[in-house]
Amino acid sequence: MSETKDALLKDGAGGATLSKTLIDLNQSAVARYLQLATLFRKRIVNGEWPVGQQIPTVGELAEECHVARMTIRQALGDLEAEGLISRARAKGTFVIAKPKRDLSVKLQTDWIGVMVGPRNATIEVIGTARGQMLRTYEGEEGIPAPEYRLVRRLHSRNGKSFLLADLFIDERIADAISQEDLVTKTAVKMVADIPGVEITDVYQTLTIDTADLEAATLLGMPLNDPVALVQRVAVDKNGTILLVADGLYRGDMVHMEMKVK
Repeated sequence: MSETKDALLKDGAGGATLSKTLIDLNQSAVARYLQLATLFRKRIVNGEWPVGQQIPTVGELAEECHVARMTIRQALGDLEAEGLISRARAKGTFVIAKPKRDLSVKLQTDWIGVMVGPRNATIEVIGTARGQMLRTYEGEEGIPAPEYRLVRRLHSRNGKSFLLADLFIDERIADAISQEDLVTKTAVKMVADIPGVEITDVYQTLTIDTADLEAATLLGMPLNDPVALVQRVAVDKNGTILLVADGLYRGDMVHMEMKVK
């Protein structure tokens, strides 16, 4: 496990969850250029800077954004590395492509969907922690278990990460989940397949947010790009919350369909 991933989870009540780190634009040069790269990328996506058009000069952008020219060059360097712009001496900088948007992951809203999950997905466990308190659930359904096992998983498809998930599993049943289950099954199915466990209700909520530095790093996406935070809560017949699964999906790789009639 890499140092970056290893630092994500800590034992005890202070264990990490999906953080909401706020990056101050004035905190460091790195933070400034990352945020500016995101701003410029969005201008290309929404057509403000259309493909084929010359964008403002480094000096003009520096004056507009109130930053040093070097910071603008760093931000544009990111876009150039992604193949979105082309810079030519004495000619200027031109938009040559839009960011690819691969809406290949469908958010499921029915029982079969949460049991099956996305096709051809690879799941990697990147951290675990025992003896955790349930900190991320604010709903009124169910009664929390005494302690939870926290499992962090990274879901990918064709080598591209699309989902970072924190699973809080009732510690009393966590040992019944095999290592194979952890890398092959959806969170709800892992719990539902435990002998003697009966899930009677599953609640799901969706919140739109932006990627913090940690999520952007693990999901390989721009800082502050849209993410969908999906929380699934599984409750048994006694009203005990067996599972809280917090899934952070890349906004550019997910879509949701809901039948309204």
